[in-house]
Amino acid sequence: MSHNPQQSRRKEVVTSVCAALVLGVLVFGSQTNIISAQSSNFQGGAPQVSQTPDMSNIRILFPAGVRSSWHTHTWGQLLMIEEGVGLHQIRGRAIEEFHAGEPFWTPANIEHWHGAHPQIDAHQLTIYEGSVDWLDPVTDEQYHGVRTRPVMRSMR
Repeated sequence: MSHNPQQSRRKEVVTSVCAALVLGVLVFGSQTNIISAQSSNFQGGAPQVSQTPDMSNIRILFPAGVRSSWHTHTWGQLLMIEEGVGLHQIRGRAIEEFHAGEPFWTPANIEHWHGAHPQIDAHQLTIYEGSVDWLDPVTDEQYHGVRTRPVMRSMR
């Protein structure tokens, strides 16, 4: 079976869009008190909210030039850049640059790192479940490697 990079990239874009939808559901779901107070804003029934005790959602400010070490997540990781410019790399691929409002998904057990652009801070929202396996530090040479801008498709 041959590897088709275009098909693989298409699959990643679809996964990123699905991840954005999951992010919306998670953010929406974390607003339990607001949902209760605004129940008249929903028609056809009441939304069901559930919390997962082993799910982490963290906002991280990466100052310019700061990045994580290589790591993996047992469940995968959903990231969204809230402000600034973020960088993300899956080991063996080019570094991808993400801007505010652009989510990206890293599947389970995939070695990756993420952080800020060398000259611009990045405020990231991260959601993951399970554990993190921390690996080797990202070298300056790796951090300053080839960068690309992923193709983001509008949902309009």
